[in-house]
Amino acid sequence: MTDNAREALEILRDASQFQWYVIPLLLIVIYIYAVEVERRNWNVLFAGLALWGMDWFNEIWNSLVFHATGRAPVWGATGPTAYQILIGLNIEICFMFAVMGVAAAKMLPPKETRILGLPNRPVLIAANSAAAVGVEVLLNKAGVLTWEWSWWQPSFPFLIWLIGYVPFFAACFFVHDLPTVRAKALTVGAILGVDAVAIVGFGAAGWL
Repeated sequence: MTDNAREALEILRDASQFQWYVIPLLLIVIYIYAVEVERRNWNVLFAGLALWGMDWFNEIWNSLVFHATGRAPVWGATGPTAYQILIGLNIEICFMFAVMGVAAAKMLPPKETRILGLPNRPVLIAANSAAAVGVEVLLNKAGVLTWEWSWWQPSFPFLIWLIGYVPFFAACFFVHDLPTVRAKALTVGAILGVDAVAIVGFGAAGWL
């Protein structure tokens, strides 16, 4: 087991790490979604939940990699946190992803808008994913986001971009553009349902 993985594991779901700033952060996230509900802006609301659900899916399989190898997760969250939920996910990161999808969806232009002559959705998926990877590289250099596998490094960011973020924004924009509220709700329900089953099942087995 690497030192970074051990550090994250030592505070995993340790309630003594709690800090009061979690409460206002939670209220900010709730307020952001409440505004979209008030405006009946279901496109943005469900798009935000879709990206958040996709992050949970990634965090679950990342934890399973650590359980299977006993060495390290693909990415680990270290350093001060108010609560370490999974080995690569703390409460601050969780709140960040809850807001990220809403922000990305609110900046979407109409589908027919083209960027440099190209359909805007693929361009924005690629661009947003690249920007997110850039932030992750900075966090890695700061030592609070650890990468311990040779194929997941700043020197080869393609997999971080392709696996770490492209599915997030693809799901976010896909759900945003679905034609009916029912379709959006069913899709997000399926994403979150898979997450919930995985958390309960793998959690009960002690794999998370």
